[in-house]
Amino acid sequence: MDDKKKILIIEDDAVLRDVLAEKLENNGYIIDRAEDGVVAMERVRAVKPDLILLDILMPRKNGIEVLEELHADQDLQNIPVIIISNSGQPLEIARAQELGARDFLAKAVFDPNEVLGKVQRVLAGEIISAAEWGLQVKGTPVVVTPDVSVPPPLASTPVTPTPEASGKKFVVVVEDDKFLRELLVRKLMSEGFDVESAIEASAAFTILAQRTPNIILLDLILPGVDGFEILTRIKADPKLVNVPVIILSNLGQKEDLDRAMTLGAKDFMVKANFTLDEIVAKVQGIVG
Repeated sequence: MDDKKKILIIEDDAVLRDVLAEKLENNGYIIDRAEDGVVAMERVRAVKPDLILLDILMPRKNGIEVLEELHADQDLQNIPVIIISNSGQPLEIARAQELGARDFLAKAVFDPNEVLGKVQRVLAGEIISAAEWGLQVKGTPVVVTPDVSVPPPLASTPVTPTPEASGKKFVVVVEDDKFLRELLVRKLMSEGFDVESAIEASAAFTILAQRTPNIILLDLILPGVDGFEILTRIKADPKLVNVPVIILSNLGQKEDLDRAMTLGAKDFMVKANFTLDEIVAKVQGIVG
């Protein structure tokens, strides 16, 4: 890229901010960053970015207020803005459209390649229709079929957790979405947890056979065996039955929640409704 474009990422979550910056820098963009709306406006005026990635829920000045300030300034109002947020209320979406936002991506369901693709399209001058705004929940329920590659329930002989000299709590994350999995692992590690992750049942049970975690974060829509079956196997195993399991899923129907709780889940969090900080706070509240 000969004429490198400048992108300002306005996001209060440092982990997400760094992941987005790394992806965009690796694709030839010049990146600047701001952790809240007040710093953001200072950086906008100093840097004059070619595009802004903007969170909605931020301290001091929120994303809508930033959009309003940009919209009111003739020197800044034409800078394209893509919203990246878990705040997807209809009124906020409508207000973002009124103020000229070019797209609205839900944090919990996009991946870095999608952000890169939208950035490239917007910088190329393409108009992204509201029908294409990335608010749809990705993933559909899968039919569970027998999978011989997944081991049977673990033997009942207790496996003693490996003592951690640092006293860190051990968290297992079972999530097939690479972006969200990496975000969760980075965020939990930055908060002092010992973390291992798996993308499907076989890898998850391999980890659980070696170490007993303090808590498990479990997606429901997974390749092969789904999260409901994994949860069933966990709760059938004497050494794992008391390990709290938080379901993290985009399946938000009452029947899904009821089924998970009946199978023994400690809590059920719909991905698009919670920030990384809220997920970590939930983990901290359960494991202490």
